[in-house]
Amino acid sequence: MKKRGVDKMLSSVEVEKHQKIVELGDIKIGGDELVIMAGPCAVESREQLLEAAKYVKEYGGHILRGGAFKPRTSPYSFQGLGEEGLKLLAEAREETGLKVVTELMDSDDIELVNHYADIIQIGSRNMQNYGLLKKLGRLEKPILLKRGYSATIKEWILAAEYIIAHGNSQVILCERGIRTFETATRNTLDLNAIAWIKEMTDLPIIIDPSHGTGKRSLVAPLAKAGVTAGADGIIVEMHPYPEEALCDGEQSLRPEEFAQMIKELDRVAQAVDKRLVV
Repeated sequence: MKKRGVDKMLSSVEVEKHQKIVELGDIKIGGDELVIMAGPCAVESREQLLEAAKYVKEYGGHILRGGAFKPRTSPYSFQGLGEEGLKLLAEAREETGLKVVTELMDSDDIELVNHYADIIQIGSRNMQNYGLLKKLGRLEKPILLKRGYSATIKEWILAAEYIIAHGNSQVILCERGIRTFETATRNTLDLNAIAWIKEMTDLPIIIDPSHGTGKRSLVAPLAKAGVTAGADGIIVEMHPYPEEALCDGEQSLRPEEFAQMIKELDRVAQAVDKRLVV
């Protein structure tokens, strides 16, 4: 890859010369504000989601995350509530005012997810589903594109280009860790990628220290490291009762841990000329 990106890339700073900002009402992703996305890995019930949303709102979050469709390694694991989960996310948005980000897995569900979500998340497994990415390019909605767990930065950027080239420039990148030989953590969170993306493209980027580490105790330290490296925001898993979570409970913050992390991030944000609006 040449300096400043592949020739003619629409996301290159040579094209735009400035940082792109994705706007969701009064939320601006990519500017000087640090954006907090948080919530459970999966929408499990109305009670669980509304309680989680309450904590996200109370402690300074801006966007509620929650999976209605869950890509699981085992076909026998909890697969999500589907449309019912999307309806619960919409209810949580109505009660709290939080925006909603949720994952789209199948192109057959584009219209359904587009109806409920404020941001459509494309997970690691679908980063190179080019047919799906082309269809997302025809939407007028922000797309959160997670890096594939074995993808190079170049492959990740070119996946984003599929969306942009087909008409949708509202792409937010998400570094969520890559698969390496290391086994101490779930993935290896690539902080290099944060700084590289900020230098070589105009796209906003957020960091996912929950999937990046797989360990609750490591989420806050790596969230702070990501912001220091230049991330425009974070997306973390937070569950009212992680021990009872149907998926990823071991990497989900407890509400009080989430609150403490936000306080610490506020100090880090100030140090790197960002603002955490709570």
